[in-house]
Amino acid sequence: MSTVNFVTKNAPWLAAGATLTFLSSFGQTFFISIFAGEIREAFGLSHGEWGGIYSLGTAVSALVMVWAGGLTDRFRVRALGPVVLIGLALACISVTITPAAWFLPVAVFLLRLFGQGMCSHTAVVAMARWFVATRGRAVSIATLGFSVGEALLPLVFVSLMAVFDWRILWVLCAGICVLGIPILMSLLRQERTPQSIAQGQSSVGMQSRHWTRNETLRHPLFWFCVPSILGPAAFNTAFFFHQVHYAEVKGWAHLDLVAFFPVYTAASIGLMMAYGWALDRFGTARLMPTYQLPSVLAFIAFSTAVSPLGALVGFLLMAATTGANSTLPNAFWAEFFGTRNIGSIKAMATAVMVLGSAIGPGVTGVLVDMGISLERQYLFIAVYFLFAALLLWLGIRRYKSELPATVAA
Repeated sequence: MSTVNFVTKNAPWLAAGATLTFLSSFGQTFFISIFAGEIREAFGLSHGEWGGIYSLGTAVSALVMVWAGGLTDRFRVRALGPVVLIGLALACISVTITPAAWFLPVAVFLLRLFGQGMCSHTAVVAMARWFVATRGRAVSIATLGFSVGEALLPLVFVSLMAVFDWRILWVLCAGICVLGIPILMSLLRQERTPQSIAQGQSSVGMQSRHWTRNETLRHPLFWFCVPSILGPAAFNTAFFFHQVHYAEVKGWAHLDLVAFFPVYTAASIGLMMAYGWALDRFGTARLMPTYQLPSVLAFIAFSTAVSPLGALVGFLLMAATTGANSTLPNAFWAEFFGTRNIGSIKAMATAVMVLGSAIGPGVTGVLVDMGISLERQYLFIAVYFLFAALLLWLGIRRYKSELPATVAA
């Protein structure tokens, strides 16, 4: 089936996934971080203090995600999605009513849980469960919502901050989340499968069976994958979180850096779609081991850039990993561990990812306060990505023989 026919035939369900991933933007670091300067000024916070607050709220949301993510195995998207969007709207409101710095971890927790966590998790689990042979394309297309948000929202809201108070803009975000509810309900008048809960599906994983969450947690392959889950979440997040400070260190205007976001997103989208097609053709076992290598070069470029064009090279390289990361890991869990408990299994991976996004800004912020520049830190981050890619290659090489014959072939 051609991509055009696939999209046409499955448009409502793909659009529902894209709606959720777009709205997840309001809880993503690339969006929250554009308000970093205003938040630090309003509450008198240093880079390390704001990074610590962000890390605390994010880390707690990661713990809650282990439980909350499993709800996708029990409830249809039509029932769970509106609840998540209401929670995200309230999270946006919580930012506007924050009375003092002590409340910021609560606001960050709510944004990260309902935005980065549950919105994106619900969308991707639905795609992994609803689609089998075309899972790669489905995840890629649904994730376009996130890419659109990443390309447009920073430019729009940085421009709006020149006119409106930053707190008012968070009220606007809440309103957009509320408007998303009737759109989602309309798209899901009928879900793709009447049994859109895990028990109705039969896509098996290794050893031709469905793995439970506890079994997955005990399996060595999960732990071989943890550094690769953690890496992009921790260090891409850290890069975007400190974008204002990075521009200051380099002596560039913040808007000059933000202007590259659409280019980065466009490259991510192109590569995401390419990986989605390749995934359906070759499977995750062949594609996963090398997809983080471009990030090694990306952070070297960010470290050594002397002009915004040097940063553009870094953005394009990071886009290669980002595009793959939007598709490959999500399909990997279904391919290697089956779909019956995919919500609970991916919830663990999402929790690791959210935890990574807590660690990255916090650690890098503290190191900045200690006098260790971002440029120096980015060289060590490049080494980390090389290590993560090596572990991923070793783990998949060891266990890919346990996949069903039709998948491993």
